[in-house]
Amino acid sequence: MERGERPWGTYTVLDESKSYKIKRIEVTPGQRLSLQKHHHRSEHWIVVSGTALVTCGENQMVINVNESTFIPIGYNHRLENPGRIPLVIIEVQSGEYLGEDDIVRFDDDYHRCENLAPETQNAE
Repeated sequence: MERGERPWGTYTVLDESKSYKIKRIEVTPGQRLSLQKHHHRSEHWIVVSGTALVTCGENQMVINVNESTFIPIGYNHRLENPGRIPLVIIEVQSGEYLGEDDIVRFDDDYHRCENLAPETQNAE
């Protein structure tokens, strides 16, 4: 199983095929992923522990345990943990291409998008 550490927490790839990838994502309290979009995949996020603050396009919403949301291809989105316990989501990616280089960052708390052209940015 592929596992990765990021400044905001960790992820584990649970299953994948050519057209989908399923990840367990854990976001540390008070942390958030970059504001980003994908050209080739959509994502479903299901909260299994904690509370998520989700930005999708112009909308922000709170997603609680046993709730989910859908991120369409091409929409700017961000996942945040505003709570005091780890946020755990199951992410289901689906699309024609699921590579980590299909991430265009617009804002990042960890300075991973500064001085980079959008087409050269990668890694969550």
